[in-house]
Amino acid sequence: MARTKKYNEQEVIEKAMTLFWKNGYENTSVRMLEKEMGINQFSIYASFGSKHGVFLESLKCYKAKNNNMFVKLKNGTNGVEDIKTFFYDSINKPNELANQKGCLFTNTYNEFADIEDQMIKSQMNEFMDNLKMLFIEKLATDASKDEETILKQANYLLLAKHGLAAATRVNDKKEIEDYIEFTFKNI
Repeated sequence: MARTKKYNEQEVIEKAMTLFWKNGYENTSVRMLEKEMGINQFSIYASFGSKHGVFLESLKCYKAKNNNMFVKLKNGTNGVEDIKTFFYDSINKPNELANQKGCLFTNTYNEFADIEDQMIKSQMNEFMDNLKMLFIEKLATDASKDEETILKQANYLLLAKHGLAAATRVNDKKEIEDYIEFTFKNI
């Protein structure tokens, strides 16, 4: 007879997400996960298979918690202004979620840049491709821009978003706001 879980998987994944966000994948041990999640190693492995499984679920959780920002960007009708609003939303959302700085996806993207982990890379590529496509869609609302300019600006904005996520970890609010404002003066 299977044992009944005495914990809510969503709640423990949110706790794990915060821990990975703070420490990264490599610097988070199973012991740290046990303590943060409030469940033992057996329960972690029974529910998620491995630390890697917990991490993948944490990325999915993060994505779901940020989905409203992406829906707002997609549904916006103001082109570049929608992207700028997205940038501002992205610096406020981490504090709402877990009082963290930066972006879990950007942190993971950087941490796994040289690591051959197809499951993680697939998650990262899907996230970045979707974001780039949204940027392209918004930039294309300006009829004066040709396809090449739109693609270059979308690439620029994707890199600027990475820089913004890194900056929020160490720079103050005024510096970050200046960064965003200057970024959009070039678009």
